[in-house]
Amino acid sequence: MFGSFARTVVRTRRSAAVLHYRHSLRSALSFVPWRMASQFANARRIEGLDKNIWVEFTQLAADYKAVNMGQGFPDMPPPQHVTDALVHACSAENYRFHQYTRSFGHPRLVTALAELYGKLHGRTLNAFTNILVTVGGYGSLFCAFQGLIDLGDEVIIIEPYFDCYEPMVKMAGGIPVFVPLRPTPVKGRLQSSGDWSLDPEELVSKFNKRTKAIVINTPNNPLGKVFSRHELEGIAELCVQNDVLCFSDEVYEWLVYDNREHVRIATFPGMWERTVTVGSAGKTFSVTGWKLGWSVAPEGLMKHLQTVHQNCIYNCPTPLQEAVANAFSVELSRLASPSCYFSSLPNELRVKRDRMADMLSHAGMQPVLPEGGYFMIADISNIEVDLSGEKDDEFYDSKFVKWLIKNKGLASIPVSAFYSAENKKNFSKFIRLCFIKEDATFEKAAAILNDFKSTPE
Repeated sequence: MFGSFARTVVRTRRSAAVLHYRHSLRSALSFVPWRMASQFANARRIEGLDKNIWVEFTQLAADYKAVNMGQGFPDMPPPQHVTDALVHACSAENYRFHQYTRSFGHPRLVTALAELYGKLHGRTLNAFTNILVTVGGYGSLFCAFQGLIDLGDEVIIIEPYFDCYEPMVKMAGGIPVFVPLRPTPVKGRLQSSGDWSLDPEELVSKFNKRTKAIVINTPNNPLGKVFSRHELEGIAELCVQNDVLCFSDEVYEWLVYDNREHVRIATFPGMWERTVTVGSAGKTFSVTGWKLGWSVAPEGLMKHLQTVHQNCIYNCPTPLQEAVANAFSVELSRLASPSCYFSSLPNELRVKRDRMADMLSHAGMQPVLPEGGYFMIADISNIEVDLSGEKDDEFYDSKFVKWLIKNKGLASIPVSAFYSAENKKNFSKFIRLCFIKEDATFEKAAAILNDFKSTPE
């Protein structure tokens, strides 16, 4: 009898407990706004970094089916041997390339890169300790910032700068410190990217005991400036004197014009041991969609980049790495020949660069002739258009680019996007265009630009 009674009591208590829990849960949830309950705050390290120029303007260009001279990708085919190499890497006989390869870089690719950059840097490189293969140049930069920049470290960034530098510094806990290249007025000729230079005293003033690194981009995106040996020598001396790291973004290393020389800052005295050099298969072989890049650095720095890489990416696609390794083997065999893609592509692009400069000049803009890369910026101060339909709180170049896409069907990029908040307003009358485009794209752009008229002098 007592056993039956006890079981009844237990069941009653359990039922009461369940009812109490359900009532308490309903009561608690009634005080929590569903909108708050379904949203979570972002991590502080990404605060204010959500806006991205490429997401915004690439979508706008697509929506209006604009001629895309803005985003930096070729619309012409890469070398045949490069695409053939990928087909071969994906063939049935090479089924093993569909599996993981070495985390820090496919052995054939890092061996090819060590051979090439060993020659370029004048030293013997270890393929397995001096080379890291990453997801594009972005991946190389991310690993460098995350692996070497700490909370409160200052990082000097030369303006204009590729827009990912600033958010990557901030995500690592660092503090970006900006120093602008300033244009020198010229008469009787087109202004060149070489006419933009750093103020030596201003640069010196940016170095202090909190400075951890400086970011160099040569050839520069968006300006196209190729830093001279003298300029890089001055930067190198400051790095050595202040014991500062250098992140050298050299993804456009093969694209230099008019007998300019691409100088590698890692080759200066005291710089190898403090420099991370960034390269890109996308820019080297015109395959930006492959998103394959690399870092070249001394072992003491590289091990920190490897730590980041192995814990976020682990490894890059094996077939792509095998294909790029084969592509390098072809080009290394003819490195000194005019038929080498590293020579033929800049020759082809120089013609396109000059054509774009003529198009922009005839439209009333003032182009800045780039010494390297495949971008050109142009001053639009003399172009008179009605921008009243665009948002008032945006910089002039941003409003102009949106107007150009919506009303003329031509896409470009506002140059203020490549500047810090403090300097955007000083460079908000420039747009950036890309000239690694096929002739048909140029013809469409020329037809649009022919409609422009400059304001009277």
